[in-house]
Amino acid sequence: MGSLLRSEEMTLCQLFLQSEAAYACVSELGELGLVQFRDLNPDVNAFQRKFVNEIRRCEEMERKLRFLEKEIKKDGIPMLDTGDNPDAPAPREMIDLEATFEKLENEMKEVNANSEALKRNFLELTELKHILRKTQTFFEEAESHHHQAMHDPYLAEENMGLLGEEAHRAGQALRLGFVAGVILRERIPAFERMLWRACRGNVFLRQAEIEAPLEDPVTGDQVYKSVFIIFFQGDQLKSRVKKICEGFRATLYPCPETQAERREMAIGVMTRIEDLNTVLGQTQDHRHRVLVAAAKNIKVWFIKVRKIKAIYHTLNMFNLDVTQKCLIAECWCPVVDLDRIQQALRRGTERSGSSVPSILNRMTTKQEPPTYNRTNKFTSGFQAIVDAYGVASYREINPAPFTIITFPFLFAVMFGDMGHGVIMFSFALWLVLREKQLMARKIDNEIWTTMFGGRYIILLMGAFSIYTGFIYNDVFSKSLNLFGSKWYPRPNPYTVKGEGTLQLNPANTTINGDPYAIGIDPIWQMSSNKIAFTNSFKMKTSVVLGVSQMFFGVTLSLFNHRYFQRPLNIFCEFIPQVVFLFCMFGYLIILIFYKWIHYDSSMAAPSLLIGAINMFLFNYPDKTIHLYPGQQGFQAFLVVVAVLCIPWMLLVKPFFLRYQHRYGQLKSLTFLNGGQTDDSEVAFVSFPKSPGESTNTSVQFKHQQLSVNSGDLLNHDQEVVHNEVGAGLHHEEEEEKVFDFPEVFINQAIHTIEYCLGCISHTASYLRLWALSLAHAQLSEVLWTMVLRIPLSINGYFGSVMMFFVFMAWSSMTVAVLVVMEGLSAFLHALRLHWVEFQSKFYKGEGYKFQPFSFEHILDYGGDE
Repeated sequence: MGSLLRSEEMTLCQLFLQSEAAYACVSELGELGLVQFRDLNPDVNAFQRKFVNEIRRCEEMERKLRFLEKEIKKDGIPMLDTGDNPDAPAPREMIDLEATFEKLENEMKEVNANSEALKRNFLELTELKHILRKTQTFFEEAESHHHQAMHDPYLAEENMGLLGEEAHRAGQALRLGFVAGVILRERIPAFERMLWRACRGNVFLRQAEIEAPLEDPVTGDQVYKSVFIIFFQGDQLKSRVKKICEGFRATLYPCPETQAERREMAIGVMTRIEDLNTVLGQTQDHRHRVLVAAAKNIKVWFIKVRKIKAIYHTLNMFNLDVTQKCLIAECWCPVVDLDRIQQALRRGTERSGSSVPSILNRMTTKQEPPTYNRTNKFTSGFQAIVDAYGVASYREINPAPFTIITFPFLFAVMFGDMGHGVIMFSFALWLVLREKQLMARKIDNEIWTTMFGGRYIILLMGAFSIYTGFIYNDVFSKSLNLFGSKWYPRPNPYTVKGEGTLQLNPANTTINGDPYAIGIDPIWQMSSNKIAFTNSFKMKTSVVLGVSQMFFGVTLSLFNHRYFQRPLNIFCEFIPQVVFLFCMFGYLIILIFYKWIHYDSSMAAPSLLIGAINMFLFNYPDKTIHLYPGQQGFQAFLVVVAVLCIPWMLLVKPFFLRYQHRYGQLKSLTFLNGGQTDDSEVAFVSFPKSPGESTNTSVQFKHQQLSVNSGDLLNHDQEVVHNEVGAGLHHEEEEEKVFDFPEVFINQAIHTIEYCLGCISHTASYLRLWALSLAHAQLSEVLWTMVLRIPLSINGYFGSVMMFFVFMAWSSMTVAVLVVMEGLSAFLHALRLHWVEFQSKFYKGEGYKFQPFSFEHILDYGGDE
């Protein structure tokens, strides 16, 4: 069974499903979500598979549903989501669904076409109404201008321009043609210039804006238009004017010349507009009723169609037997859930009415199973952190359970502030308490989705930040004096008081009673040498935490070696790694605690950093202060042991493997490779000494004895026995042939160099805990000193008013800079410490994730997968 420490035990199964029961069985497995099917037709084109027509029908139904959904959203009708999860419909129900969707689509298309035609007629009548109104004004002005010209010779000369002087002399009547229409308002300037240039000034344009916007019948947008009338003379200009109007997409309308005809047409237009308004209202009511009825069921329809499509897509991965009556599938599934899978198959068989039961047969394979770690809403975020680095190899130690504690704690070491921790904790607590309502809203924003998915991570990060802030005694760069300070500075000259600063020297102060109960004494916040003290404390704490986590990571590798039965790795990797790490840095951690316990502020303590350097240089000056008797000899012994561990890790394993390959054959197979043996695994194998020698090879299993002729296994012309035992022997024989000592040696050298250098670089890398904590504290103090402290130092009403505005600025910068930006920085650094410094000690991450066929997953991702 799977546990918190390891992924679920998986097995490869073979399914035999009757053709009439296959659909229902796959549907039940999709509801269960515990089976990952393998594609048994990888070389078959997607368009040549058996159920391609059914998938096309499903895609067509999805297209119709998306069309209906678009129309529903266009009208702003809420779509009812009751949270129902209906079962996948039977194949025969596809016809009813197709007929329903076809009817709704055709009805909506017909309603849309009718509505568009009515809106187009309404637009034309509305534009014609405005033309008749506006042009009446134009004609009245033209007639008034003509009467004035008859009595004024100067105006008569102006009117003569359109006809020409010769025509006027010939006594021709002043008969001008005109066209009237509507054009988009923004095209008027360009339209006017084009008329002037193309007609060489021989046209007269008048235009007036339509105040109210008009609805475009196609797009539904509100557009602004203008009415225009163009006067000209002659058919040639008339043709040219109409082409220009056509080019600018202006709509021309017939306009009578006499006032009586225009009035009569206007009355007819108003009557038709009223009739169209009535018909449009009825059409919209009918459209609304259809969409409201569809909106009640569209969510359920989407679920049904996507389930049908997913089932047929899965069935396309199966093989047909020669009788065409049985479908054969292969799938990975957890061993512990085999009974549930069997029950689901029985339910599917009963639903289909088939009399032949479905068969689930466990297979033996050399393939690497997928990694399946069971998670819930709390652990899924931490598991995602681990999987982002690499999915765990099958059945190796899973770092996620340890990450639940270590990740938020290391984050909090860098983000230690009670005030900022409360802000982060409160936000995460709001996300947790309202998670159901927020999940129902289905917000698509990527940043929001990431934060909401990691709400429990943020909650723990905030809680641990409150704790570490309490240890640091730091809240918005200030301290809390909960238990009373224990430091009492002595009088001058040992204590320097001046200009509002206090230089606190622990060697020249009096400690009254026990030290401060929990955390750092609040007097250090007042001290000007606070950074010197906190630097020393946080730096040593970072080294202690880092080396402790690395020790823990190396210890976890022991559990991997024992589980996979690799004793050679225990003796040649784990033991020298632990010894090397202890001699290098474990001893340093012991010295740190020894110095904290045995030295107080009145004693001269040696520098651990200088002592570590002298330890590896074998250099001990005469004035060196020793922490304990015999320190020099013991430290020299530790350095020698650490150096000897390097060839131990580098040489022993590859040369031992070469010796076994040359002389031991596979007699020590259990010692080298190990592995848990089940009913199908080999417990002991003995091969012939020469490849050409044909002897009987005895293979001992737990429950059976089988004799195989090794000559048949080596002869490729013989018939290949379709048996997993033979395949296993052949597989191990191939491993025996491809043993390459240089490759093994180089690989071991790389791992040895990586570990030895990593112990040094990773320990230094953990100093980021100290650096980020210092930076966070100093930024908080800068914000307090340079922003919030200013109004606090001003007395009177002005200080109160100023405090109101400054507090808003300070709080905004605190949230934006210290909580969000600094929080993201600390998050990324904690992520690196887990991925590189911690997981590299035991975690390979070379597996692939278990991706079961699950309707829940398909529906959550909209059926894209």
